[in-house]
Amino acid sequence: MGGGLPNYAGGVVASRSRTRVYNSWWSYRADCWSRLEEAVNRVVVAQRRDSPIDGLVEPIMEQCTALVPIEQFWAFPGPELFARVQELAASADYPRLLHLVASINRALVTESYRHGSMALRDNQEASEDDLPELEHSDSDRPYFEVLVVDTLTPEQEHDLREEMRSWRRADDKFVYELVVVGSGPEALVAMRLNANIQACVIRRRFSHGSLHDLTDLDEFIDPDLSAELADHTPDERAQILARRMARERPEVDLYLMTEVGVEEMAGRLSHHFRRVFHAREGSLDLHQSILAGVMHRYRTPFFDALRAYAHRPTGAFHALPISQGKSIVGTHWIRDMVGFYGLDIFLAETSATGGGLDSLLEPTGPLRDAQDCAAETFGSRQTFFVTNGTSTANKIVAQALVGPGDIVLVDRNCHQSHHYGLMLAGAQVSYLDAYPLNEFAMYGAVPIREIKQRLLDLRAAGKLDRVRLLMLTNCTFDGVVYDVGRVMEECLAIKPDLVFLWDEAWWAFARFHPIYRPRTGMRAARTLVEKLRTPEYRAAYEEWDQTERSDRELVEDRLMPDPDTTRVRVYSTQSTHKTLTSLRQGSMIHVHDQDFAQKSREAFHEAYMAHTSTSPNYQILASLDLGRRQAALEGFELVQRQLESAMRLRDAIDNHPLLSKYMHCLSTAEMIPDEYRESHLAHPLRSGLHNMIRAWSTDEFVMDPTRISLYIGLTGIDGATFKQAELMDRFNIQINKTSRNTVLFMTNIGTSRSSVAYLIEVLVSIVREIDERKSEASRAETIVFERAVARLTNAAAPLPDFSGFHEAFRDPSEHPTPEGDVRRAFFLSYDDTNCEYLLQAEAEAKLAAGGTIVSATYVTPYPPGFPVLVPGQVFSTAILEYMGALDTPEVHGYNPVVGYRVYTDAAVEIAMADRARLYAGSEQ
Repeated sequence: MGGGLPNYAGGVVASRSRTRVYNSWWSYRADCWSRLEEAVNRVVVAQRRDSPIDGLVEPIMEQCTALVPIEQFWAFPGPELFARVQELAASADYPRLLHLVASINRALVTESYRHGSMALRDNQEASEDDLPELEHSDSDRPYFEVLVVDTLTPEQEHDLREEMRSWRRADDKFVYELVVVGSGPEALVAMRLNANIQACVIRRRFSHGSLHDLTDLDEFIDPDLSAELADHTPDERAQILARRMARERPEVDLYLMTEVGVEEMAGRLSHHFRRVFHAREGSLDLHQSILAGVMHRYRTPFFDALRAYAHRPTGAFHALPISQGKSIVGTHWIRDMVGFYGLDIFLAETSATGGGLDSLLEPTGPLRDAQDCAAETFGSRQTFFVTNGTSTANKIVAQALVGPGDIVLVDRNCHQSHHYGLMLAGAQVSYLDAYPLNEFAMYGAVPIREIKQRLLDLRAAGKLDRVRLLMLTNCTFDGVVYDVGRVMEECLAIKPDLVFLWDEAWWAFARFHPIYRPRTGMRAARTLVEKLRTPEYRAAYEEWDQTERSDRELVEDRLMPDPDTTRVRVYSTQSTHKTLTSLRQGSMIHVHDQDFAQKSREAFHEAYMAHTSTSPNYQILASLDLGRRQAALEGFELVQRQLESAMRLRDAIDNHPLLSKYMHCLSTAEMIPDEYRESHLAHPLRSGLHNMIRAWSTDEFVMDPTRISLYIGLTGIDGATFKQAELMDRFNIQINKTSRNTVLFMTNIGTSRSSVAYLIEVLVSIVREIDERKSEASRAETIVFERAVARLTNAAAPLPDFSGFHEAFRDPSEHPTPEGDVRRAFFLSYDDTNCEYLLQAEAEAKLAAGGTIVSATYVTPYPPGFPVLVPGQVFSTAILEYMGALDTPEVHGYNPVVGYRVYTDAAVEIAMADRARLYAGSEQ
């Protein structure tokens, strides 16, 4: 198995008994506590029966030992209680040990520790005398943990916990507990393992080297951190550690406590710290600052305003009868509407013109604040909410940045909204081809060589000044992830003012994972801006720039942009509703554009006005605000669990003796050719976390493991049939994409272990039926099955590249380049007399006779879901062979009864004449 990114709280974790391999330390820890309870229970039961306990005690000590290296990184059960567990185990007091371990395990499984006192207080009425019990609370206040980095004795640590607890008040919005570690390396491990940590207090006296044996956690140790910390002053070490932590978990609030020079330190404090405190006088201020810092991320300006509005009596004398539920609460015929949806959703219905709330088109109040919060959470300079999906978000960005005649480079396999957006903007579209995966009837991503070559060709043709935008999908639907920073750097070395649109519709969650994050548009933009400003980069660039390079060398070499002329202009569109939490159609546009104010703000505003409803759904906007809060406070944890679910699913399929006989999860090596993997790791996941990080740091393309392309060719069932007839109709399992011999499963932040288990049950049931039918099949039935398998396991016609636009829709030039005028080609078909229809055989015959056929529409097979033909594109033999071999049931833009909609020869002549007039006009 391979092809994935491990849970960052994991990697490959082997239990000491070697009975199971884990992908997550969370799962490993939880199972250790459960196995410990089971082991102790077996001993207690044996003692009650006066049975020998030989051989039953060793598993208890084994599980206690297994928990030693990891328990220090969580606040519950904490060092005191865990020490009590070890004492009872060592003294063989098994009845008391069982009571204590069962209480701890129950609290961990149910997460009841979040609603009780973290110190398990002595219960004097318990039959076990001094055995502690968990004090429960009725409070539903959110719980989090605070990491303290300092070398403290157990007594000092106990006193610090009690001191911070003493500042609690009943009206505090949140409750927290402390995790204390003594060194920089241990602090980084805690941040990587413990998703409950929302704040970190760095004190000056922490050690540069680990104070405990972390051999079992070696994969989480930064090998360079200890040495980097060793040769610096305490204050410098604090700054270094803060930078490392901010890189891992940028959402976590960092605080510094120091005993000396607090005023001087405040003047040169790293921007990573929220505040600095004096150690002898700051505990109350620190407590209040910790709560305020979390509250800053917790607040939801628009949702709070909408909720307040919903409980305010109003009199509506304008449109929207449903406002405040007025047209529903007194009805006789649609009372079930309130019963199904609840009353609050109608109480919150209003419009911008109604007053009391903000306008999406001109936000000045809570909606503007909500978008500012989103910008902070997602690392952008500006963020805009969109209530009608990322399709509209893509059109907004295209219209804002592109004018008629501008050249845009775009992946031909992008979402249809890009094709239509560029058509509406009047762009000259230059389609880029991704590398094909013919065996699986899908495409990968566009190699950087292809992009650079296209830019260099346009430069040679004297058209580079007209190139405006590069549009790419990251990650692709099938999970191929670009090295976003590298793509932007190398393209900017050729075209320093190139603008980038990264379609992250299916990748909004990536911001909240340390390994994913550098390959997102917003983080890569910020990193590039910071890099270009450093003296080290300038010196490296000046040395690199001394060498003259041919275009061929520029295609092959790693390029460096000029720090003096480069402008970083990056846009990302995200479907919050697809991979985070939002109501359907809730999306965001994130902007990191150094020239936004000077070059784009007004055009963006007009495009936003053009595509945004004046009556947006306020419930969608509120859900975007809430989804942002969730991502800011628990995005790291949710993405961790999403990855864990994906790895469980992969392991369960590939390691199952019957499932693996008929299907397997496609690996990195199968999805990404070796030439695009500098690490040359075919299975990065199984190479350990350090190698996984290396692959994501160096490879041109990597795989997102949350997208699991399941190869089903050996079942003899094609992807479309497997999706509809097997998964959906029989078992109500919903998936989105298939190819002729694969089905795509995607885990998300809502995927549960139970849903993964159900999917495995379903797949086993399907495969068992296939296996039984195969074993009982007649000779004729066997032949039919073998033919079906052969058809799906042998590649059909190769996936066709973009054939090119007809010259009628291209600018005449001494140095022709492949961009075409899609808008002219698209609207020419509005006059039906310009079009005719050709059946597959008729089209083949015309091409064979030397004729030319020009498409009048988009032709998009599902799957794979990309346009094989666009308006103005010429037919090729490869395209017709591919369409003829296609066995998918759904093809948009092609009617098998009447055929392809194409331009008549007369219409092509009209288009040629129009081109001549346009060109003549431009020459004048």
